[in-house]
Amino acid sequence: MTQTPVHWKLVIDAADPHAQADFWAAALGYEVEDNAAFIERLLELGALPEAATVDFHGRRAFRDLIAVRHPDDPYDAEKGTGLGRRLLFQRVPEPKSVKNRLHLDLHPGEGRRDGEVERLKGLGAGVLREVKEPAGEWVVMADPEGNEFCVA
Repeated sequence: MTQTPVHWKLVIDAADPHAQADFWAAALGYEVEDNAAFIERLLELGALPEAATVDFHGRRAFRDLIAVRHPDDPYDAEKGTGLGRRLLFQRVPEPKSVKNRLHLDLHPGEGRRDGEVERLKGLGAGVLREVKEPAGEWVVMADPEGNEFCVA
């Protein structure tokens, strides 16, 4: 029996989910999800308190979570929620304290790594170290909240 594929999203804890969404949308060429219409409907129904929302780039957003999605993937237009590749950032009270056990590897293409590292630095990422091993070369970076990722 073949199992139906499971839909998934990568959830990342954040002190400031909206700033993280802006960084990762720019880093990946993704779109920040627009949940404003869905939020307005929830507010009208009394299913969501006003305090659970913020103004984000001139539209309503959830205060404690926001996602970015691949622009070519399908999405639920009514809710603004991606149905494909996406990263969800959720607010947590504690700061990051240890090395990530899971991270993203970005592959900008042959001969484009150095330029991509510079572009990401311009967005607020930092270089943690450059790795040169017999198996390959890559740069370990950190996003604005310190989450590690690699550029190969």
